Amino acid sequence: MYKTLENSVGDTPLVRLKRLPGAACDARGNVVLAKLEGNNPAGSVKDRPALSMIVHAEQRGDIKPGDTLIEATSGNTGIALAMAAAMRGYRMILVMPENQSVERRQTMRAFGAELVLTPRDGGMEVARDVAESMRNEGRGIILDQFANPDNPLAHYTGTGPEIWRQTEGRISHFVSSMGTTGTIMGVSRFLKEQDPGICIVGCQPEDGSQIPGIRKWPEAYLPKIFDRARVDRIESVAQGEAEEMTRRLAREEGIFAGISSGGALAVALRLAGELENATIVSIVCDRGDRYLSTGVFPA
Repeated sequence: MYKTLENSVGDTPLVRLKRLPGAACDARGNVVLAKLEGNNPAGSVKDRPALSMIVHAEQRGDIKPGDTLIEATSGNTGIALAMAAAMRGYRMILVMPENQSVERRQTMRAFGAELVLTPRDGGMEVARDVAESMRNEGRGIILDQFANPDNPLAHYTGTGPEIWRQTEGRISHFVSSMGTTGTIMGVSRFLKEQDPGICIVGCQPEDGSQIPGIRKWPEAYLPKIFDRARVDRIESVAQGEAEEMTRRLAREEGIFAGISSGGALAVALRLAGELENATIVSIVCDRGDRYLSTGVFPA
């Protein structure tokens, strides 16, 4: 039976890293696994919440095909929403800082989305403010990935159960970069219901570091879906460390991923140096091809 594109979201591979963990990790009995979310149709973990938010809003009668949707995004959610909007017949307006990679903008436009670019100095905070102003002017409906419970729900019903099944319940540590925080919130909720002893580790950028997809929000802009109690440990990662690990992930494991994935993996390997007999799962959020123009990868 043929799948629809919607039914192709999720069920992404979980692969064991062979070279990056090194002999010391193996000697300690640790296993480091990478969840390849770039295998989703639009290329990132955000395909899950994008489809979830649209489908559940339709079911509630909040939106209908033909409506205009507005969303502030740094990239991946926007691309995923643009794909989902194209599938289900919506006009999509995406508001994003102007310094995001050209590949992201081109991909959004390829799916038919309209872009509103905001000043780079204002970051995502200004993009969110502009989106809300447009909504208040009656120009469209905001699904609001930062406050919408259908965002973490996608990971509670999808990503978390997949990881539990793929590790046969052996997972001991889950590592995820934190941006909107939907992934870590939904996965944490599911995994803790299976085994409260599983350690949930969030990854944030060090002060002064700018890592696409990883944020440390000012208190006023902290996502409403975020519940600090669902994260056992928060680790900081430097921009240079995340970028170098992203390059190594491609060179040494053959996994071409984005920079937030390198940040999360750097934290996962940090844990592997401390632990024994652990099964550590790290989220690879997206693919590296949408970062080629940033200079992170050698030309």
